[in-house]
Amino acid sequence: MRKSPTTHSAADGCPRYVYGWLPDGEVRAVMHIAHGMAEHGARYERVAEALTEKGIAVYANDHRGHGRTIDGKWVQGHFADEGGWALAVQDLRDHIDRERQLHPGLPTILMGHSMGSLLTQQFMYEHAEVIDAAVLSGTNGRPPFIAKIGRLLARFERWRQGAHGQSSIIEAMTFKDFNKKFKPNRTEFDWLSRDEDEVDLYIADPLSGFMCTNQLWIDLLDATAVFTRSENQARVPKSLPVYLFAGGRDPVGDDGASVRGLAEDYASAGLTDVTLKIYEDARHETLNETNRDEVTADLLTWVDAVVTRLCA
Repeated sequence: MRKSPTTHSAADGCPRYVYGWLPDGEVRAVMHIAHGMAEHGARYERVAEALTEKGIAVYANDHRGHGRTIDGKWVQGHFADEGGWALAVQDLRDHIDRERQLHPGLPTILMGHSMGSLLTQQFMYEHAEVIDAAVLSGTNGRPPFIAKIGRLLARFERWRQGAHGQSSIIEAMTFKDFNKKFKPNRTEFDWLSRDEDEVDLYIADPLSGFMCTNQLWIDLLDATAVFTRSENQARVPKSLPVYLFAGGRDPVGDDGASVRGLAEDYASAGLTDVTLKIYEDARHETLNETNRDEVTADLLTWVDAVVTRLCA
């Protein structure tokens, strides 16, 4: 595996860092990975190594306000003061356009984890012409009623603290609430994985686990209310291969219930190639779970089958 990191500035000057992992031999396809909230693309190097062994070139960007895509005015945990979600989606489009130029004619797969999977859900109908398949890891579907309260609260907190403010109230309603399911807690991030070593690595990582801004929460919650609408899901190409996988004890996906609901919504929208895998007892980061070898093997099997079919 060869590493090929790059930086590509956006039109607004945002420095966009991209990790690249390339096979030593022939490239069969390209996968772009969109990471989750309060983490970064380098955390996907282990799965990238497994993919490159199968001939898949892998790229993972650091979103705005995350990882190495921060300097000067670019605030950690913050997309933008206005239109941040649309900018993050456009960033993905720009990265994928470049990767398609680097690997012309090859199948392109977009994989998103957690917040990255939500960006991917929108990408699937807004920019479907540049991807051949999609993978949603640790995702969720239609927002519950409490999300409406969250949208109001985030606006109140923006009024109280400003767009760059970091709300302990929102943190308590989200990440801290997720962790309550796993009492007695060893750490504040037990909800991520049963593997204590992986949780400790996350906690020790200076580029992970930070609080995001009020504006980013508004961006995310507002967008979720839009891309989960049935009329937008109906815009996803009916033949697009989609793979959803999640933990059976992942609080983000309501212990799998919300992920199953999303798969059903896609089926109702007419999608004909939707695969769902729920791993019993696994938590949010299944690729960093105690059964990660199984999770990775299943992902590789699905990717290999899709790529083989697309290249036939």
